[in-house]
Amino acid sequence: MIIFINGSINSGKSTVSKILAEKIGNCAILEIDELRNFITWMPLEDSIQINWENACLLMKNFVKHNIHVIIPYPLSQKNCEQVMRQLSDINTKLYFFTLSPALDVALQNRGNRALDEWEINRIKYHYEVGINKPSFGDIIDNSDERPEETATHILKKIQV
Repeated sequence: MIIFINGSINSGKSTVSKILAEKIGNCAILEIDELRNFITWMPLEDSIQINWENACLLMKNFVKHNIHVIIPYPLSQKNCEQVMRQLSDINTKLYFFTLSPALDVALQNRGNRALDEWEINRIKYHYEVGINKPSFGDIIDNSDERPEETATHILKKIQV
């Protein structure tokens, strides 16, 4: 199975993904930001398409080897459609969950993270363009949930 954990910066995607991977087992967490490290010289907006293409190739390879995949990353409608096209030839279940805390919660320093100005502006941008309220998958308002509670909510939905 492939589980997409969508949401803005600081919504809890990475933390929840780590908890899910531990509980499900046999999982790869595919951090798409790590793929960007191969082409840091390229502007972010230009690299997104390439990063998604590379991520889909990696997902297919993990699935081929019977490894579940969890992808914590902000996913636009366009990215979702692209991913679904690129993964249409694999035989595995795709799940989409969006972590959508209230904007004021997303803008707070949470856990060990201290947001910088770029991240704060990017969070506001994500909320303006609707990353936190997409037309696909399940939306989870995790404003008042601990990461473990959010992970349990997702596990119930995928029945693992």
